[in-house]
Amino acid sequence: MQIREVTEEREVKYLATHAAHSRDAVRDRPQDKDPLRTEYQRDRDRILHSKAFRRLKHKTQVYIAPTDHYRTRMTHTLEVSQIARTMARALRLNEDLTEAIALGHDVGHTPFGHVGEFAIRDLFGHFHHNEQSLRVLDVLEKHGAGLNLTQAVRDGILNHTGPNLPQTLEGQLVRYSDRIAYLCHDFDDAERAGMLTADDLPLEVQRRFGTTHSSMITAMVSDLVYSSLDRDCIIMPDATQAVMRIFREFMFANVYQAPALVPDRKRGYRLVQELCRYYLEDPARLPEEHQPNEIPVATAVIDYVAGLTDEYAIRLYQDTFLPRYWAVK
Repeated sequence: MQIREVTEEREVKYLATHAAHSRDAVRDRPQDKDPLRTEYQRDRDRILHSKAFRRLKHKTQVYIAPTDHYRTRMTHTLEVSQIARTMARALRLNEDLTEAIALGHDVGHTPFGHVGEFAIRDLFGHFHHNEQSLRVLDVLEKHGAGLNLTQAVRDGILNHTGPNLPQTLEGQLVRYSDRIAYLCHDFDDAERAGMLTADDLPLEVQRRFGTTHSSMITAMVSDLVYSSLDRDCIIMPDATQAVMRIFREFMFANVYQAPALVPDRKRGYRLVQELCRYYLEDPARLPEEHQPNEIPVATAVIDYVAGLTDEYAIRLYQDTFLPRYWAVK
């Protein structure tokens, strides 16, 4: 018996009734099994080693071009993964599937975070980072071959946000973990930036979640775990969800839409749109691997610009639109 098969048998014996089992995983393009790793472990590894995942270290979470200690899109992703794995283990769900979904959920994010997403959506009429995450992993990685991920991982990534719930409990966990992570760590970063203090938090948030990054995560995770034990769906208590909504509204008013961040966000929005227009005007300007040979020009432009990191987008904008100093010899 191979090591993978031992792991699969262990899952059947240990995991909760409604957990996903690796041996049941399905790919659109069948592949030979790995002797060591389960299908969900392979998906996790493929995402972790992808170029799109590496680019997340230079993409905005909240603060554009942050200094040390502030979250980037990659550290956000890692915190989502940690929170989701903690809950998956407590609920005896498939931790490998949970981790794979968490690591891949944001790889379709644009430069400058949601600002870039809005810029592309406003220009082209449709763009959502969750859909782009799936396109990146399905189509763009490995020079157009894609990663051929399992259906459960693909479903969890696509539906980590938006109107539809993931089909697996593991995917539903990541959906909650994403919100828990960004509310708590974005407040932590806002405190570090001097934008907020614990005393500024709504009283409902202070009473239910506490005032520290750690206490907030602990409270939300505990409420979800104890409400979801041995159930066929993931449940966050109504009272907890109500306070999370208050917390989210507070963060939008005082951080995400704060006047102090508006100037840089407007610059990021304009930069993304101007780069898109530049390549739309003449698609031959796109790098060779992004030429629209068999896809619409708009799709090729979106794929390229959405994949840029903050730093590369700024440098590309400077090289494209700003005059250079002459070096007279």
